[in-house]
Amino acid sequence: MAEKPVSKNSETKNTLFHTLSVKEAESSLLTDISSGLSDEQASKKLEKYGQNSIRGEGGVSVLKILLRQITNVMTFILVAAAVLSFIIKDFAEGIVLIIIIIINVTIGFFQEYKAEKTVESLRKLASPTSRVLRNGHLNLVSTINVVPGDILYFESGDVIGADCRLFEALNFETDEALLTGEALPVLKTVAPILESDCPLGDRTNIGYSSTVVTKGRAKGIVFATGMNSEVGKIAVKLMETSDSEKTRLNRSLDRMTYYCLGIAILLVLLVFAINKFKIKGEVLIYSVSLAIAVIPEGLPAVLTLAMSMGVARMSKQRALVRQLKSLEVLGSITDICSDKTGTLTQAKMVLVRCWIPDEGDFGIHGLGFEPLGEVHKITKKDSSDPENCDKESIFSQMISLDQFSDTFVNLAKAAALCNMSEIKQDSNSGEWYGIGDPTEIALQVFANKVGYGKQLLTTKENAWTTECEFSFDSTVKRMTVVVKRSDGQRVAFMKGATERVVESCKFAVMNSKVTEIHPNELFEIVEPHLNEVASDGLRVISLCYRYIKEGELNGSPETWNREDIEKEMTYLGLVGIYDPPRPESKMSVEKCFRAGIMVRMLTGDHPATAKAIAREIGIIPDK
Repeated sequence: MAEKPVSKNSETKNTLFHTLSVKEAESSLLTDISSGLSDEQASKKLEKYGQNSIRGEGGVSVLKILLRQITNVMTFILVAAAVLSFIIKDFAEGIVLIIIIIINVTIGFFQEYKAEKTVESLRKLASPTSRVLRNGHLNLVSTINVVPGDILYFESGDVIGADCRLFEALNFETDEALLTGEALPVLKTVAPILESDCPLGDRTNIGYSSTVVTKGRAKGIVFATGMNSEVGKIAVKLMETSDSEKTRLNRSLDRMTYYCLGIAILLVLLVFAINKFKIKGEVLIYSVSLAIAVIPEGLPAVLTLAMSMGVARMSKQRALVRQLKSLEVLGSITDICSDKTGTLTQAKMVLVRCWIPDEGDFGIHGLGFEPLGEVHKITKKDSSDPENCDKESIFSQMISLDQFSDTFVNLAKAAALCNMSEIKQDSNSGEWYGIGDPTEIALQVFANKVGYGKQLLTTKENAWTTECEFSFDSTVKRMTVVVKRSDGQRVAFMKGATERVVESCKFAVMNSKVTEIHPNELFEIVEPHLNEVASDGLRVISLCYRYIKEGELNGSPETWNREDIEKEMTYLGLVGIYDPPRPESKMSVEKCFRAGIMVRMLTGDHPATAKAIAREIGIIPDK
């Protein structure tokens, strides 16, 4: 029996954290928002509060799976028919019916039991992660090991791993439809809410477990985990009514069974009526035999065997079917709408190319997260050698770090500072890994390769500090940060979709000097290069910057307007980020087409990039 964690969190479950100040919440949970918990504290709390998971009935339930095989109309009727057969001493018929029932239940039980055990194992292996501040360092921690008092960091696209009292929020919005039914994202704040009994949807300083961050960034103190979170409380109620809806095939079988039962009853009554309801032994035996003959007792076993064969065939293709009845739903699929990044592609992004208006194209060597790789000036593509025309071999003239122009350096600084990701090296294995958005990680790796990584720029010697951030979202399609140098000079860096970046620009480096240019004219210059890079299947991001004059921004950063900063920028250039398709994607798409299933790719990338990837994996046929 799984333990009930509710009692373990009794110290915090009755505390209304939305009414507390950040200091009060920090004190209540015995934590420090500047350094987080220590490993020792986290270990003790994990032992005390238990794992942060939404629990069901404590793993795979043998009884539940068995009941699922037995509790259907046809099985009940077959059991009744077997009992009647034994009553009238037709032992052969009764034994056959019992054997059919046992075969049907056994096959279904073992198939679903094996699938549930596999799913349970996968769930343990594929637990999600959260960005947690511990020992003063930001680390990736398995979400099931998050405990009350942990400090979590969130950004757009993250799934919040536990209920948190937010203490820092920057344009932070979450989708709480799962919890409250609210269709629109909720803008979050950090100030205490004095109304103690306000609805969940109005507690804007709380980030709820399992909700999705749609915009911005935030930090929060965990106060409820697992079944004590709001979504966990809902799960407790849903456990009482967790039976899934029957499929069309199940409903059809039940309907047919009722029809057969009705016909059997009518035939029995007809036999009784012919014999003037003088129910003697022979009449009873005949009527029962007639009723049993109407019931298609072999049908459940035939269906179970057929579906089991289908499940076995799918398992050989590494497709796991938890319940046999799911095959019916799979057989009716006509369209598959798939996300691109991470599903059709590997989500291992690497920046391989950049273009600067006054200098031309550059190629960046090196794959993975390790910040090593040469920069080459692209002069031509050698198409005569088919083995030497991939993304890593089309460059010729190597450029050393001391040959970078000021524009190239500013491009690298923009990639590093207008960026919330980090790259780190594992102290044990020596392998490099990234924390954050894959696109931002690719930009950060590039900046480190050319000697202008964020960690280097923000050291005490350089002291670039971020004062303000306007996050990327699907509406504006760009992100801007305001950073301050050690000499007090403020600089705004922007990255985003080329169309949205160019419209904020008034200058560009032309003929080795900063030249004023209209956004429309600038876009006419940039567009051919944008299309060229995108047509190679690369995700394109443009970058720009501007120096902010002294006295231009007044008040605290929280009062600064995005429109006042994102103007009169100087265009730096664009970069191309490659996300290679999965090796199996093309073959899978071809199989879907042969099966009559239409595959559609969902992405927010540039149309030329999407088209190139779609053609590469076979969604769009080659002309």
